[in-house]
Amino acid sequence: MNAEFTDADLLEQAAVVDGDDFAGLFHGHRDRVFRHLLRLASTPSDAEDLVALTFAEAWRKRNRIRFTDSSVLPWLLVTASHLARNNVRAFRRHQALLAKMPPPETRADHRDDVLESLHRDGLAMRVRRSFERLSDRDREILSLCLLEELSTNQVASLLRVPPGTVKSRLSRARARLAVIVSLDLSPDEIRSMQ
Repeated sequence: MNAEFTDADLLEQAAVVDGDDFAGLFHGHRDRVFRHLLRLASTPSDAEDLVALTFAEAWRKRNRIRFTDSSVLPWLLVTASHLARNNVRAFRRHQALLAKMPPPETRADHRDDVLESLHRDGLAMRVRRSFERLSDRDREILSLCLLEELSTNQVASLLRVPPGTVKSRLSRARARLAVIVSLDLSPDEIRSMQ
């Protein structure tokens, strides 16, 4: 930061001219604000996010900031503290809400067993190559409907197409995949996957 200008001067210039002076203010104080937030935040990543929010608030309120001895640092530190407390409160509210929710329904997942047997037999890579031979659209529809287990209506909404279109695309993609797999794998290998 240029020693000739105070923080007040830099903010005044940033408000009138452009953000270059604000960048100088940011570079001059971000390390102090970050160190302060490291003591208040749960993780260094949270502290980094809060630094960004603190300076976003400084930019937003640049015409109303109160300076202490021509320095914006005390205002930045107080603002950072408020944001950190808000972050902790939001996290606690989120955790409390999650605690009130019923536990997710557990379902037997047989994919791990299937994948393990495919890996043992060396089929996984060959099946993947068969899948990769499909068009992007076929891979997308198969992934969303079968692997991600989204409903036809959900996929239709995501892709912005009618549900009937999703059903027909899914049917065609399954048929194309069956043809490709039948060419790439032996009948015994196909039966072992069923």
